[in-house]
Amino acid sequence: MRRMATAPKALPAIDLARCTGCGWCVAACPPHVLSLAVENWKKSAHLHDAPGCTGCAKCALKCPFDAIAMRRIPDPAGSR
Repeated sequence: MRRMATAPKALPAIDLARCTGCGWCVAACPPHVLSLAVENWKKSAHLHDAPGCTGCAKCALKCPFDAIAMRRIPDPAGSR
């Protein structure tokens, strides 16, 4: 059985220097794979479930600080 090559998936890459932890991206995420976390007394968004991310980019569009960029990652299953 031949496997069809799939397009690479895009995941949100969060710039922690720009992220203010406002939570707009978390609220906009349909599959709920983003969350807020506190590290070194600073709240910021984190992708806690990369396999569950659909790559819809709603988080990046909603971020008022341009702290999220969608980055394509290769799909290891489709790279044969």
